[in-house]
Order: sequence, then structure tokens, then C-alpha cells
Amino acid sequence: MNWVAPITNEETLRKFREALLSIDKKYYILFEIGIGTGLQLQDILAFRVGDVRSKDSIEAEIGTRKIRHTFPIPPELKAVIDDFTAGRGDDEYLITGYSSTKKPLSREQAYRVFKQAGTRIGLKSIGTQTMRKTFAWRYYKQTGDIYYIQHLLNHASPSITYRYIGEKPNIRVIYDRITENENVKAMDYLLKDRNGAAEIDSIIAQLRQIRHRLTKKRQQPSFYGRVDVLLEQIQETLRDFDQTEPD
Repeated sequence: MNWVAPITNEETLRKFREALLSIDKKYYILFEIGIGTGLQLQDILAFRVGDVRSKDSIEAEIGTRKIRHTFPIPPELKAVIDDFTAGRGDDEYLITGYSSTKKPLSREQAYRVFKQAGTRIGLKSIGTQTMRKTFAWRYYKQTGDIYYIQHLLNHASPSITYRYIGEKPNIRVIYDRITENENVKAMDYLLKDRNGAAEIDSIIAQLRQIRHRLTKKRQQPSFYGRVDVLLEQIQETLRDFDQTEPD
């Protein structure tokens, strides 16, 4: 299974849009809504025309906990949607399957078309999360606000969100946003039953295993690449930690 990554190159994004348009405009519309709002594929496929036409925002319940979010619709996307839905009834599904049916497009068909468009332009890391990851990456690059994306995607921590969009965590931002209540919770957990010391010991043991493998017979090249990235991340985190003085 290929790792699904956000589309971070504007030229690649343009080519992918054109590839979708050449297959069918509805796939282009689907993609534009996805990268314009951050909505998941299944949420977009459930929309009817009346849910999105002439709207400045879209309301949707996200995740298993059904947390309600408001997704703003950028003006340029609103214009595209209004043009696409002109003359259609409010009760029609926004993105339908085959022309002979009024049923919504299936997730499987959307995925197949996305893969097909990606193959045409040499883009392999395409999947059902491509739209959402692209939205999240672009929003983060434009604003630097990882916490908005974390909240929108219902992630448990900003570190999960950073991994989701393929970016290195900005440790200083995370430190700056930690509240006093969170500090107390962290203290209680780390001191209880020596949890903190045990986790550090476990990390040290794992690093020793990696060090042992480095001194033994030659490993696969990918092993050395992963070790290099791991060490760089550890060093960067420790540098930021050292520069963050306690109150």
C-alpha cells in the first residue's frame, strides 16, 4: 500500500486537476470541494445540491463522535459549485454515479478515478485521504496554525497532525500552547509509578538496539535512511527543549 501524501507542488496540483477534468467534471468538482474545505470523501458524496449551492459554508458532523464543524467555502469554489449545480434540483445528489442513475458516486469509483488521474501524471501517492491532506497541508503552510487543523481533523495531539500532513513538528509552537492544566496532568502521569523514567528507559533501550545494528553486519539501505531521519528529529527536539526555559 502506498503512503498517501498531500499534493504540495502547485504544478502537480494543476496537472491533477486537468486530468480529473478530462475524465469528468464531477471528479474535478469533488476534488475542489475536498481541498477547499477539508471535508472527507464520504461526507462530500452524501451532499445533495441544496446542501452546498449558494452557500458560504457547509455544516457537517465529523468523526465517530459526530462533532459538528463549519467548513467555509472560498468565493472561487462557491462560483464553481454554483455553475456545476445550475438547473439541478435541490434534492439531487451533488456527485452522482453513472449518468443513468441518480445514486451518489461510490467511494470505490472515486478512488479508482483518482488513481487513474494520478497515474496519468506520474503521481503514485494518491488515495481517499489525498484531498483532506492537501487541504490541511496548504492551510498549515499559509497560516502556521497547526491547532486549527488538529481541531478540524479531531486529532488527539498536534504531533499526530504534523505526521498526517508530512511535516516536522514545530516543538516550540507546541511548548508555547501547553496550558498550566496540561502541565499538571503531565506531571501527575510522569511521576506516578515512575512512568516518565520508565518511558525514558524504554527509549534508551530502543536506541541501544539501533546502535547495536549499526555496529554489526550491513543492513538494508532504507535502515540507514530511517536512522538518519530519527537522529535528526531527536537532535532538533532536544535543541528546542534546551532553549525552552521553565518558569
